[in-house]
Amino acid sequence: MPARNFFWYELMTTDMEAAERFYRAVVGWDAQPFPGAMPYTVVKAGERGVGGIMGIPEGAGLRPAWVGYIRADDVDAQTESLRKAGGAVHRPPADIPEVGRFSVVADPQGALFMLLQPKGEEQPPVALGTPGHVGWHELHAADWRGAFDFYASQFGWEKGEAMDMGGMGTYQLFTVGGQLVGAMFDKPAEIPVPTWLFYFNVDDIDAARRRVTDNGGTIMLEPMEVPDGWVLQAADPQGAWFALTGPKG
Repeated sequence: MPARNFFWYELMTTDMEAAERFYRAVVGWDAQPFPGAMPYTVVKAGERGVGGIMGIPEGAGLRPAWVGYIRADDVDAQTESLRKAGGAVHRPPADIPEVGRFSVVADPQGALFMLLQPKGEEQPPVALGTPGHVGWHELHAADWRGAFDFYASQFGWEKGEAMDMGGMGTYQLFTVGGQLVGAMFDKPAEIPVPTWLFYFNVDDIDAARRRVTDNGGTIMLEPMEVPDGWVLQAADPQGAWFALTGPKG
């Protein structure tokens, strides 16, 4: 089974125009509308698409949030495999004209994500740390061990180093296709449900922090040094949780 990772990121929000302005300023993305019946804005780092911004579907009962798409070779088969492994299927496989076939799913602990079988060729991987792209994927799980077993069985992920965080437990790194791309751990009590958090690369963590607050965002975790640089966590003006990673100065 080829290992499969997240490759597209989507913000569901209550105000698309305000969200676009915020992330343009904070992350440095360009943005352009995507043609179609439903309003959708593609955000880009240079010429490369990173993700999209869309309104929360009516009646979905969701709060503003970022969600990630994992590539699937066969969405229908992968969705059924996930369901048999205890995951939830919130929207069965369906076609997006000119884009591909997708489904909306969750792992057995409730962390939401999507599957996408895109049309066209795969794009070459982006170098780690490239500004504007996602540099880290972090799962706040109810039980990271059970979560890891699920993602390993479904997508071929493998364990990296296990880091002891003292009272916060184990921070389990994971690799996809031999590349270190993220970690998972048992969420703190103040996070109500299991969720994925995505870290966008920036050139300067302190300058990015100022851009967050200058543009109406809220800092949830002040810049903190980690083995490969610095990170912070924040909420955008509509309340979606996100994170940034990069060097100081």
